[in-house]
Amino acid sequence: MKISVVIPCRNERQYIRECVEAIYASQLPVGAEIRVFVVDGMSDDGTRDVVSELKGVHSTLELVDNTMQLTPYAFNLGIHAGGKVDFVQIVGARHILSVDYISTCIQRLQDPSTWCVGGRIVNEYVNETGRIISKAMSSSFGMGIGNFRTLEKSGFTDTVTSPMYPYRVFDEIGFFDEELIRNQDDDFNFRVTKAGGKIWYEHAISLKYYVRADYKGLWRQFYQYGYWKVYVNRKHGAVTTLRQLVPPLFVCYLILALSSLCFDGWIKVVAFIPTVLYTILASLVAFQLSDRSKDIFGIMRTFPILHISYGLGYLAGIFRFLILQKKPTDKQKRLSR
Repeated sequence: MKISVVIPCRNERQYIRECVEAIYASQLPVGAEIRVFVVDGMSDDGTRDVVSELKGVHSTLELVDNTMQLTPYAFNLGIHAGGKVDFVQIVGARHILSVDYISTCIQRLQDPSTWCVGGRIVNEYVNETGRIISKAMSSSFGMGIGNFRTLEKSGFTDTVTSPMYPYRVFDEIGFFDEELIRNQDDDFNFRVTKAGGKIWYEHAISLKYYVRADYKGLWRQFYQYGYWKVYVNRKHGAVTTLRQLVPPLFVCYLILALSSLCFDGWIKVVAFIPTVLYTILASLVAFQLSDRSKDIFGIMRTFPILHISYGLGYLAGIFRFLILQKKPTDKQKRLSR
């Protein structure tokens, strides 16, 4: 049995060692052979030096150059570098796999109807802001009902993180769409389900994820998620999940509510009732998630950042891709870090 592990990476010196070491500490099936490909977007922060050092310890670790410096290219370069293997495991550079992650995924993929398996995210943080953000992102109120980040039991879903695929899936539906700078995994997994495959979320296995540690980066990240989601929808001529519509509808409501300030009387009162309800619900959820009373405001602040940034990005995507019928701007091809 041959397994390729693909790690898309750029300027992740802080995390790449732990990521690679966790993979090599994995419990593997008897006779399994594993090769790890760090596909690096020409890092300039010392990441490549760390990988070169690790290559001296792990003979099956390889460094692959990604001169395009974009994630979908990294996925495909890593998959092609490994050749035709039995399984391909994709791991984010900030994802630290549990020891049983790979072996459990392989076990689940013995069912031919299952084409993809991924596990539970355990949010980790590097500063106080990251700790607050991780709490907000662990809730259904923050991320949406049915989002893989908030699932509490194993079952079939629409997408997972750090997925494993049997190689036959790439023979069946092709590789990652290199035009999609964001949401390329959503696109690929939508193609999986469209082709008749199933995606399994396994709650028993986990990966530690180092959450983004600043609000500016979080805003840009979720704005791009919304923006590129519309591009994926246009590609397939379908809305891939209903929960993606909630943030843009929320932003549209906020615009209408603000416009009601131009009127007198009861219109303003009625218009802001949903805002009051949103604030009350956000405060209740924040209270449940908080360990300390001072966390409540920070968590409440994070919720509208997640929702409004995604919603604005989605509306911008509708205007550019569906109304103007244009391609993505170069600005939105630059990933937030």
